[in-house]
Amino acid sequence: MNAPLQVGITGGIGSGKSLVCKIFQCLGVPVYDADSHAKELMTTDGILVSEIKKEFGVLSYDADGGLNREYLGKEVFNDSDRLKTLNKLVHPRVGIDYKKWVDQKKNQPYVLKEAALLYEAGSDRSLYKVIVVHANESLRIQRVLKRDPHRTADQVIAIIRNQMPEDEKLKRADFMIRNDETTLLIPQVLSLHHHFISLQSL
Repeated sequence: MNAPLQVGITGGIGSGKSLVCKIFQCLGVPVYDADSHAKELMTTDGILVSEIKKEFGVLSYDADGGLNREYLGKEVFNDSDRLKTLNKLVHPRVGIDYKKWVDQKKNQPYVLKEAALLYEAGSDRSLYKVIVVHANESLRIQRVLKRDPHRTADQVIAIIRNQMPEDEKLKRADFMIRNDETTLLIPQVLSLHHHFISLQSL
């Protein structure tokens, strides 16, 4: 079989992209969760660890080598330039890790790369198509507050403002999955699944 089609999937915080990815996984589609891999690489990738320490200081890590999330969060949360600097360090290392992962999936018709900052990182340029999971902002805020009770509405709004505007994401999207709790999700996922499968069987 040829190399798998590489499809991106993104959406703002609270859009439900992880839920959509779980449905794809139930259909046997491999999903690379870029955000989870990024968190892992920040403590296991020696190059990345040294770059973070150099840029943000040794306090970025605990004595046992774990990431000092509280310290790093304070460094970047209210400073968009510092957040961009951190992302510029992390995204290239995630990209290398993702390529290794794809190389192990050659028997698959297609794979999904799930990332909150897919467009912001420029990852879309190396992907076949991109799916955007969409929900309105008020619903997304409600979901995040329910999921993460330690967050405040202001914090969630700040995260949303640091992400690409929703209308810009939708403008760039090749496909859109509506996750507004009034439109059924599974038929939308199945339709895209059959579409990607059919492309590889031509």
